[in-house]
Amino acid sequence: MTETLNVLFIAAEAEPFVKVGGLGDVAGALPRALRGLPPEVVEGSVVDVRLVLPLHSAVKADTYGIRPLMVFPLPRPTGDVQVQVFEAALDGMPVYFLSGDPISSSGSVYSSDSALDAEKYTFFSLAALALTKELDWKPNVVHANDWHTAVACYALLLKRWEGEFSGVTSVLTVHNMPFMGPDISLNLEAYGISMAQTGLPEWARALPLPLGLWAADSIVAVSPTYAREILTPEFGCGLQDYLHARRESLNGILNGIDSESFNPATDPAIGVNYGIPTLEKRALNKSALQTRMNLPVDPDVPLLGVVSRMDPQKGIDLIPGALKKLKDLKWQAVILGAGMPKMEEDIRFFQTEFPERVRAEFKYDAGLARQIYAGADVFLMPSRYEPCGLSQMIAMRYGCIPIVSAVGGLKDTIFSNDTGFLFEKPTAARLATAIKKVLAIYPDHTRWQTIQKTGMSQDFSWDKSARQYFQLYQRVSAQLTKKP
Repeated sequence: MTETLNVLFIAAEAEPFVKVGGLGDVAGALPRALRGLPPEVVEGSVVDVRLVLPLHSAVKADTYGIRPLMVFPLPRPTGDVQVQVFEAALDGMPVYFLSGDPISSSGSVYSSDSALDAEKYTFFSLAALALTKELDWKPNVVHANDWHTAVACYALLLKRWEGEFSGVTSVLTVHNMPFMGPDISLNLEAYGISMAQTGLPEWARALPLPLGLWAADSIVAVSPTYAREILTPEFGCGLQDYLHARRESLNGILNGIDSESFNPATDPAIGVNYGIPTLEKRALNKSALQTRMNLPVDPDVPLLGVVSRMDPQKGIDLIPGALKKLKDLKWQAVILGAGMPKMEEDIRFFQTEFPERVRAEFKYDAGLARQIYAGADVFLMPSRYEPCGLSQMIAMRYGCIPIVSAVGGLKDTIFSNDTGFLFEKPTAARLATAIKKVLAIYPDHTRWQTIQKTGMSQDFSWDKSARQYFQLYQRVSAQLTKKP
């Protein structure tokens, strides 16, 4: 008899409906990859993943065929809150969008007003759980992501204690540990949910991510190295001792990339398509990028590329200092990104110091990003911490050799000297040393192409990650059924 594994996948954002950061890539791709796992992997089971998102104002209902489904009350001691449910389909997968006063009163996906976000995501998490009852569809697994939906894991555990949701297990994926969310104690109280004795540090007892980490049956960090790093004071954000106590429940699973979309052989955003057998065509994309950015067109000058948020986490502030140390060597740099005004200002000044070498654009531009991946020789990613990182995988897919700091998912996805280059403890001086080493290799076309082709042949598809998540779902579901 065919078994069905029901997974309620809850996130604040998901491609193609709404995307702010990397979580949007994951939540848009992983559920579909899980549903698409081949029969030999799922061993005859059917994986029924259903995605639940807030109906943010940025979501274009007409574009995606989003239509009303139902309205139901979410109980609250001072008066029920109405939940409006809308539905759509994405490659055959049911997608539910939830709205209500706490969501519609918050204009953006993430607000600068922490009180608005506290109410919005508490309401959304609780409503997503309640939705399963209204649908008469019982999940085996509730999969939450980051602080925004961690409350679902917390509420699920408390409801299991009360006899509801028996046999329903939870998985919480941590995409970025420092973002723990605002104090939600008053929000939980307003919905009649008590504050449990958790053993968390006092400062963390009312924050959604720590509450989710306490309650979840399984915790996933988005790379094996990051799973180990968050057990240390440097990356654990004050929860490392608590996480040590839960380390048997902690897993590391790398994110993937959409290998169909990010494919230099078919990508419509780049000037000339190419692959491993036609790698020589890639040079045409380099000259096109140099032309677009108004840089001297010279195939012999190594072109360094950056696609990033302007944020201290990403280490972009290290790049000007590193390249100034290498001013006597040949190089050009193209930098694309937006973020902290001070960091943007520093990059602008760097551009004025090297007007014939440096070009920067301060915006999010998906098309230009792909042209940088396809045209730059080297990709710089000197992150101070990087839970997983997608840019380095995309860069390798396009034959753009990454230079990255040896942290998190960067360490897990790059084989130093074979598919890219790693350096320890990001500083401007260490980054300069790594770049200098790579610039010395650049004239050796045979070795350079070997590194490019090895990187391009790596499998970073979501299929690999989905298999690991499926196995995890099976384990945690089996463990819960064994509990007395």
